Amino acid sequence: MEKLKELVKACKCSVRVVINDHRDNCETVRELLKSRDVDDEDVEKEVVDKMVELDTVVEVHFYPDTPVGFYCVFHYDIDAALTRALEIMESRENRE
Repeated sequence: MEKLKELVKACKCSVRVVINDHRDNCETVRELLKSRDVDDEDVEKEVVDKMVELDTVVEVHFYPDTPVGFYCVFHYDIDAALTRALEIMESRENRE
């Protein structure tokens, strides 16, 4: 929960965590990723394979500065997804 609180505090706009949205739409993991335009550059193959194996998709969608620019992290593990989101925020801060 601490990582989520940290991400929320760092973002000026919203943070969304959605888990297994594909199941509500009767989609496979791969169909969900395709519908979200997620490709090999966005998520490592090993992570996608594990998402498929577990039939689990964790999506962390966050808007650091404005309601227009956002990042989206996909994973099978919520803790790993939040860690990656925080790494993205940290790398943005280091560029500024």
